[in-house]
Amino acid sequence: MDEIFRQALIIARGMWRYRWLGLAVAWIVGIAGSIGVMFIPDRYEASARIFVNTASILKPLMLGLTVTPNDDSRIAMLSRVVISRPNVEKLVQMVGLDAEVKSKDGYEKLIDTVTKTLAIKTAGRDNLYTLTYRDVQPERAKRVVQTFSSIFIESGQGGKSDDTDAARKFIDEQIAVYEKKLQEAEGRLKDFKLRYLGVTPGEGQGYFTRLAEASAQLNRAQLELREAENSRDAYRRQLASEDAASIGSGVTSNVGSSAISDIDARIDAMRRNLDSLLQKYTENHPDVAGAQRVIKDLENQRRQLVAARPRDGSQASVYVPTGPRASEQMKVSLAGAEASVASLRARVAEYAVRYNQLKAAATQMPQLEAEFAQLNRDYDVNKKNYESLVSKRESASISSDMQSVSGVADFRMIDPPRVSPTPVVPNRKLLLPLTLLIAIGAGLAAAFVAREVRPAFYDGRSLSEATGLPILGAVSLILSDARKKQERSGFLKFFTGAGALVGIYAVGFVALSFFGARPV
Repeated sequence: MDEIFRQALIIARGMWRYRWLGLAVAWIVGIAGSIGVMFIPDRYEASARIFVNTASILKPLMLGLTVTPNDDSRIAMLSRVVISRPNVEKLVQMVGLDAEVKSKDGYEKLIDTVTKTLAIKTAGRDNLYTLTYRDVQPERAKRVVQTFSSIFIESGQGGKSDDTDAARKFIDEQIAVYEKKLQEAEGRLKDFKLRYLGVTPGEGQGYFTRLAEASAQLNRAQLELREAENSRDAYRRQLASEDAASIGSGVTSNVGSSAISDIDARIDAMRRNLDSLLQKYTENHPDVAGAQRVIKDLENQRRQLVAARPRDGSQASVYVPTGPRASEQMKVSLAGAEASVASLRARVAEYAVRYNQLKAAATQMPQLEAEFAQLNRDYDVNKKNYESLVSKRESASISSDMQSVSGVADFRMIDPPRVSPTPVVPNRKLLLPLTLLIAIGAGLAAAFVAREVRPAFYDGRSLSEATGLPILGAVSLILSDARKKQERSGFLKFFTGAGALVGIYAVGFVALSFFGARPV
């Protein structure tokens, strides 16, 4: 702390050495600043207040049916749009601000100045807007605000339906775009369904259930085919044995219980097959009729074998009728069996083709499901957007009709344009003390810079620190009476000059307080 105080004291002593330079700079800056403040042209502010009434009886009645605009946002946007270059140029021409402009650069500068000077201020939730403009000529400022108010009101009234019309036009364009997108999405979805007819992606687990059912149907058909082939082969063997026998009224044959048991087993198998077919088809189905015919033939064979057996149940030679009639009956049965085999083979082939198709499609099902889902998403998005746009268009139409009846807002002039009685700028009461502070600061800065340019040592310690050499001795300065008197006189003159500077500023401030307010 002591070191800081010592350094500050050294700096102060160095600046005191150049005090007259600092005082001269302060006087120069102060005089120049005061003259500049006094010669700043006075600017008067003209203002007008406009009330924007956004209340309407139709708005609560049409709530939910129309698009109700945000009045605050719309008015705020209008406030920004109204101070645009076209409106500013219109304002300049109407007031005649460009009468003295001779060049293009001057005109551009005028437009920029007017744009920066115009202002629209809001007063919170009261929907009050204050239009202001500042100019060196009070009457011209008043004319500018008056014209500006008219442009503001005309912009608000003339643009009541512009937003709705623009929105409706935009919505119509978007509807046409999304209608085309929707048609394209429908076309892609239709082409996909036609390309993969019979395959329905998106069923998930249901598709694999169909695959399992097709596999079960194929297995059942193959089993039925094997049974029918066995029955056919039995007819063939029996017919072959009949052909090998001698032709006569009859032939002796051994009929045992094993043949009857074989026929019973075949009858049971065919009945189970018939039950399975009746679960899927009606009695008029060819497969059902063929199975019933085979069962009937087997039952006839069984009755013949049972009738040929001895009554005592012994296995003996019996007379079984043969000949052309029996052979023809056997051939008819064989033909029925052949037809049943052919039908079952066709069914097996059909089930095999169906199963192979489903199995082949199952490998690409994930890709098909992904493509189908994407097509559905595109279609749903386009459809949703299209329907939403159509709904909004209807709302916009109703809103436009409502605006034509009630209007969005009603603009009313509350306070006509008026000019402030005294200049609003410059604020000389503030600028004058500020100029004094700047002058004092400039004087101090000049003394400090001079001290740094031509430094001096005021104690042995500073000299030793600067040179790095030890101080061998010091001689004290003893002032004479004349020198002391001269020092006191210089001290008095300095503070008199500084006090005079402050006093002049004080007098100027008091004069401004009493005489500075000049009413228009």
